[in-house]
Amino acid sequence: MLHNEQKKNQALTNGAAVFYFYSVDPFLARSNAEKTVKALLEQEGETTRLDGPAPSVEEIVMAAGTISFFGTRRIVELPMLQPSAYSEKDLAEICDILTNTENAVFVIHSVFVQERGKMKISKQAKKLIETCEKVGYAAEVAHPGVQEMRMMLRQRAQEQQTVLSENAAGVLLDRCGQDLFLLENEVDKLAAASGYTEITPSLIAEMGTQNLEADVFDMVRFVTGKNATKACEKLDSLLRLQNDPIAITAAMIGSYVDLYRVKLGMASKRGYAQVHKDFGYKGSDYRLKKSAETAGRYTLSQLKQCLEILYELDKGLKSSPVESGILLQTALCRLARAGVSR
Repeated sequence: MLHNEQKKNQALTNGAAVFYFYSVDPFLARSNAEKTVKALLEQEGETTRLDGPAPSVEEIVMAAGTISFFGTRRIVELPMLQPSAYSEKDLAEICDILTNTENAVFVIHSVFVQERGKMKISKQAKKLIETCEKVGYAAEVAHPGVQEMRMMLRQRAQEQQTVLSENAAGVLLDRCGQDLFLLENEVDKLAAASGYTEITPSLIAEMGTQNLEADVFDMVRFVTGKNATKACEKLDSLLRLQNDPIAITAAMIGSYVDLYRVKLGMASKRGYAQVHKDFGYKGSDYRLKKSAETAGRYTLSQLKQCLEILYELDKGLKSSPVESGILLQTALCRLARAGVSR
């Protein structure tokens, strides 16, 4: 089941014995668990926290059986629990504790890996999820869409009596990427910088953190806009900030792959929005929209040549004795030349 705030609140009202949040994003799993603990503390009183991926069955039994000083159920936190770390026997015992304990309410969160766009859930994890669903609330916390993220950022600003418009929230997303932990910190920082008045697009441009992917995206736009000088200046700035040359190259490859995919889509009369869907992109389609604007200036053969240049760059960075900055600058100039003639 996907996380639903209304259903979670209903479970809180009904006195559910277990709240289990799982996600591929540690921030999402942790933040929802923390909010739930905060809500329970207003009702229950005390918490016991068992850190680690696999507290022993004995530790969980002791925590669940500890009498609260306030005479209420004790809140037992199990952060970053990894069900696959338990044997089937131990996990069965834990599920039995969750089902039958009357003196405690459990708040658990787990992080699972993602493979081919799907969350990989072990047999033990499935059993734990099924148990938690029967006796309480268990849900996958999926990464929010762009519109939801804008709303979250605006709510975060509003909590600090600061205005963040829909447009400014979009600018912040485009600049910083979609790391929710980073974005919440950015809102807090910019709210303070504004004197808790309004976070404007100009303030974001002046003081907002820009992630590497966004920086490289801007650099590639200089290249495709036939401004190699500006592209090299941007590269020099990235290297001075000690960004990893291989990470810069990986982001460049991503940008040119976007161009190539959009160009292929154009050839088969499929727009950038359909390409976004076909290739399973997450979040905003802003990058593909910009790629579609650029791809019209290239032929497929030119974009293939660009990808070959980047392949040679990646290989050179990992094996050549030549200084990485020189390799990157040379590649940028070759990329600029590749888009000149048809």
